[in-house]
Amino acid sequence: MFKLLDKLENVTFSRRAFLGSSAAVTAGALLPSTKSGLRRLSAAEAAEEKEKNGEWIPSACWHNCGGRCLLKAYVEDGVVKRQKTDDTVEDTADNPQQRSCVRGQSQRQQVYGVDRLKYPMKRKHWQPGGGDKSLRGHDEWERISWDEALDTIAGEIERIKNDYGNRSIMVTGGDVGRALNLAGGHTTTWGTTSWGSWRWGPEYFGLQEGYFEHSINDRMDLRNSQLIVLWGMNPAWSSPGSPSYHFLQAKKEGARVLVIDPMYSETAELMGDEWIPVHPGTDHALMLGMAHTLVDEDDPETNPLIDWEFLQSCTVGFDEETMPEDADKKENFKAYLTGEHDGEAKDAEWASKISGVDADKIREIAREIGTTNRVALLTGWAPARIKNSDSWPQMFMTFGAMTGNMAEPGKMTGVSCHFGTGNGGPRLVYAGDSGVPAGAENPVEDSLAHAEMWDAILQGKYTAGEDDVRDIDIKMIYHGNNAALQTRDGQTKGIDAHREMEFVVTNGHFITTNAKYSDIVLPATTHWERFGGFNVGNRDALFYYRNVIEPMYEARDDAWITTEIGKRLGFTAEEVYGDLSKEQELFNQIAGAEVMKEDGTGYEPLVTITEEDIKEWGVDGEPQEGRMTIAELEGKGVYQVKRSPDDNLGYIAQEEFRKDPDKNPLDTESGKLEIHSKALADYVRSNGFTTIDPIPTYNPATEGYEETYKDFEAGKKGDYPLQVVNPHYLRRAHTIFDNNPWLREAWPNDVYVSRQDADERGVADGDPVLITSKHGKTLRTAHVTERLMPGVVGLMHGAWVEKDAADEVDRAGSDNILTGPIPTGQGISGWNSTVCDFEKWDGGPLKEDKYWEPRVVL
Repeated sequence: MFKLLDKLENVTFSRRAFLGSSAAVTAGALLPSTKSGLRRLSAAEAAEEKEKNGEWIPSACWHNCGGRCLLKAYVEDGVVKRQKTDDTVEDTADNPQQRSCVRGQSQRQQVYGVDRLKYPMKRKHWQPGGGDKSLRGHDEWERISWDEALDTIAGEIERIKNDYGNRSIMVTGGDVGRALNLAGGHTTTWGTTSWGSWRWGPEYFGLQEGYFEHSINDRMDLRNSQLIVLWGMNPAWSSPGSPSYHFLQAKKEGARVLVIDPMYSETAELMGDEWIPVHPGTDHALMLGMAHTLVDEDDPETNPLIDWEFLQSCTVGFDEETMPEDADKKENFKAYLTGEHDGEAKDAEWASKISGVDADKIREIAREIGTTNRVALLTGWAPARIKNSDSWPQMFMTFGAMTGNMAEPGKMTGVSCHFGTGNGGPRLVYAGDSGVPAGAENPVEDSLAHAEMWDAILQGKYTAGEDDVRDIDIKMIYHGNNAALQTRDGQTKGIDAHREMEFVVTNGHFITTNAKYSDIVLPATTHWERFGGFNVGNRDALFYYRNVIEPMYEARDDAWITTEIGKRLGFTAEEVYGDLSKEQELFNQIAGAEVMKEDGTGYEPLVTITEEDIKEWGVDGEPQEGRMTIAELEGKGVYQVKRSPDDNLGYIAQEEFRKDPDKNPLDTESGKLEIHSKALADYVRSNGFTTIDPIPTYNPATEGYEETYKDFEAGKKGDYPLQVVNPHYLRRAHTIFDNNPWLREAWPNDVYVSRQDADERGVADGDPVLITSKHGKTLRTAHVTERLMPGVVGLMHGAWVEKDAADEVDRAGSDNILTGPIPTGQGISGWNSTVCDFEKWDGGPLKEDKYWEPRVVL
């Protein structure tokens, strides 16, 4: 390299010569020719010439982003030189290429990042028992050997287990639980995470697996919808890949798109015909006002707005006639809606005061849905990440049932999110099981709710269920492959809890938030450095990845780390992880991969396997016939099921149930969709936090819109008059990529504030602002916009916390620093129900994080 630089120093170029050379490179490369010295190559020939010495390898894009697309790495001499995405099929509307987004395309910056953890590191002032705990987050780091790191971890596990018991060791995720289960167990954690109240509730009232892919129809049927309502979802940002493209195909077929969201999002701009802004956390009230309009204006003969046949045959609880036999008939949903139940009609005026949507607009939306034949009612998870939102999914289902927009072509009601956005249904192709045994059961029953865990650690008590509060004394935290301290509710208390620990360990790629507040950090390999495996994205495709490069520095994979800890605790590798080789594990997944038959009647093997393949891999297996060879799979890195509108692979959610509810009952107590669900109410109550009614009544969110007021009825605002929402955007996949220099440059980490709110506080675009909640403070540069409704602050999700020296203010814009650990209902993580205020900060302009020094420890 230095010789090359020396040579370049002695070369002079005129501007004209440089531009001429650049143009030549752009048009095509030049190669020696036998006759004229040089000849020009086409772009294709130039690319082929450039790639003679390397290989394109299918590589993992493994992050939890809502895409999971195809990525390939060009490797030459063991180094990734370039990347590309899907070019294996012609790109068409029916069969789009599985293209990766900017995050996948910047993957090299993660794998080769200067801030990669290179070696095991120990906090300088840590000693057994904790040492100076107050320095966690600010301490220096010292390099240690793998043996010292693993010996120390095993020794601390034994010491803490002997002194306090296994319950005192908490694992937030990852493989290390395999070793700890053999050694007596550990405390675990649980929560609703991204899904909010869609996580468990739907199975109790009839939308089985409704929190994910199976509650809506597939992408081909989406084109049959005449009206598409996108409620609290922004796939243009949060579900990259092809989902937005699917919606555009529906628009080409004539669908009208309504977007209901506090923010005029990229999705609204891309495909929306109308934007209806709504106060965060008041979606339930808005939908009640719409439902009241249907009941108030419906006339089966002259103005049919309600599908009474569907309500009577497929639901229970809408009115007295459809109530369960063992329930009080007066407690039906219609009675609550009209005010018979409590004396207050949930009409459009009532809903308008709460939601901020004009009453006439509420009635207009209801009428449009009620008079349109085929409607897709789709929602994301964001409106369910609200404290006290346990009845929201039931309300969403109820409105869909009232209008009959379920279980028929062009009609669907449910979640459209993540890689299932706009494309519901069971997978058309999937990988087999690796064969790795599940491991020993955990003897410890204690499990802390995400929304309560930091308080539980600090206070020594946690909620185990209804009327069941138990003591807990956590002394050690082990973070595997997660971002618990960055993403669990109440980051300020999370930091306090970490500083109470005697020992904290993190496996990771960088000094993330988990690692920053740890005592020992272990460098883990990325998927590019591992043997290989599969990723799943949308239902149409299966992605295969191979080993791309050798492990960087001293990085080791999580399974190796767990096995080595297990050995030091007295267990064999086979006891911890089984006795399968990496080759056998991957071969099992390949051999077990299946694809749906063309007639849609079942599945058949995906991959052809020969005796030669089995011998070459050195594994146990049987020959089989499939649709592609192992060599083809390893070359392409993807199998995509070919689709067409008239194929047999489409999906209509709950179609058989609607055709004959008696012969095809749902897995509910009544066998039907339960607008009155005692099972749901009982489940929510069993968690020991807050309760709900069997019907979807409105419960104001804790730290929701109503709490921005000192006196809601009088309209007097309180100390925290604004609401925070946390959009997911293309800079990060949750917290991953926050340190990526390319993405930091492409996507600034500003806070979005409305023009009205900014003007009232004397804040201009580009000003530094201090955002304050009951729970913490953070600094960001203001992006003043008309695209956000007044009263709402948009703080993007996932920035790694960066506390100042006094530990008072976060300088990175960490969204979770503003939230509190407030458990409600089914333990919902209610990040989108947080109240705040902001003011201009007088500490000078903020340095953009693209100019920050990376967290390099060695």
